[in-house]
Amino acid sequence: MQISELQSIKARFGIIGNSSALNHAIEVAGQVAPTDMTVLITGESGSGKESFSKIIHNLSARKHGQFIAVNCGAIPEGTIDSELFGHEKGAFTGAIDARKGYFEVTDGGTIFLDEIAEMPLGTQARLLRVLENGEFIRVGSSKVQKTNVRVVAATNINLMTAVERGKFREDLYYRLNTVPIFVPPLRDRGMDIELLFRKFTTDFAEKYRIKPIQLTPDAQQVLLSQRFPGNIRQLKNLAEQISILEVDDRIIDGAKLSAYLQKNNGQSIGNGLIRRDFEEKQADNFSERELLYKILFDMKKDVTELKKMFLDVLKNGEINPEILKQNEGLFQNMDTDRTFPYTPNTYQPEINPARILPTGQGNYTPSPELTIINLNGENHENKGGFIDVTHEAEEVSFSLEKQEKDMIIKALQKNKNKRKYAAQDLGISERTLYRKIKQYDIEEE
Repeated sequence: MQISELQSIKARFGIIGNSSALNHAIEVAGQVAPTDMTVLITGESGSGKESFSKIIHNLSARKHGQFIAVNCGAIPEGTIDSELFGHEKGAFTGAIDARKGYFEVTDGGTIFLDEIAEMPLGTQARLLRVLENGEFIRVGSSKVQKTNVRVVAATNINLMTAVERGKFREDLYYRLNTVPIFVPPLRDRGMDIELLFRKFTTDFAEKYRIKPIQLTPDAQQVLLSQRFPGNIRQLKNLAEQISILEVDDRIIDGAKLSAYLQKNNGQSIGNGLIRRDFEEKQADNFSERELLYKILFDMKKDVTELKKMFLDVLKNGEINPEILKQNEGLFQNMDTDRTFPYTPNTYQPEINPARILPTGQGNYTPSPELTIINLNGENHENKGGFIDVTHEAEEVSFSLEKQEKDMIIKALQKNKNKRKYAAQDLGISERTLYRKIKQYDIEEE
């Protein structure tokens, strides 16, 4: 592709930057646009993948047809088939009329499927049929319909990893990945960061008729050294934030910019688990299962320490103060009016070792009978090494659910109930977040 043609595409679609990786992505998009080949766009969230789908559509013979962008992660699993393929009247509760789906509406045009990895497996099978035969069936119908739609898909996760985990169909992956386009993250685009920052501040100044922000040389170096996990979206928010708040001083030095960056990057939902993994979130792309695994792993560590202390009690008949001192973090924020629950294979981290009292007096030796006493004077006797605490399994389940619910509530509060950004903070999809809000009956104020 000629340099003049490349610059023309950038000007037409408002793309700022001159990095080699960006230029290569634009060249591939320009070359594949005149064909009907399926394209898979990969890149981190906020890197500008949708812009490339528009380049492909508008430079193709389908430019006069309809273009629809669909966020697969934002559509609930129960309705995504209806949204994409349509439904017949009476197909399900609430289907009072027949409805055309996106594949029917965009016949002759282009459909952009963003967050394709969030598409349910059943819907993936339907999509594969569209890609291979151009055929689809409305929900509640048996009539096969035809459509001539070009599919451009995008994802911010590694689809091959999703295939290995059974989350994505392998045949669909290879069918989508006919022509791959990788959109580089902002941190790999060098001086493009400064160009984009200047563009955003200038646009903001023109819109509100104020003087644009200017960066000193040391501020420029600070800006270029940032990783920007939120990519272009994060940079734009930073530029607009500084433009509106720095009313008196429009020249920003390195120290002042660092303060904004620290505040911007340091926000969290107040949960240690999320804070620890925030910077790695883009690369790891935590699923809901992985999030729960981490909670369980942290609980397991606490349980291991509690096992050691319990064994010390059985051997010595008393609690070693040194062990309590070394593990005092295990007993913070605990409800003191709780029974010590114990079974051979299950422990609760919410344990008050001060409530463990051996039977008898004097030297204590392990006995098949052990009395567990709480502040209310309720006894649970050990019969043959097993303590009858019937509600223990429920407590373990409730503890996990409570932690997950609290994390979701904090994420929503931090992001002012904007599900999209709350889901990004939690490392899950919007659809999963929507389902969890319904599951836990969380009220969004």
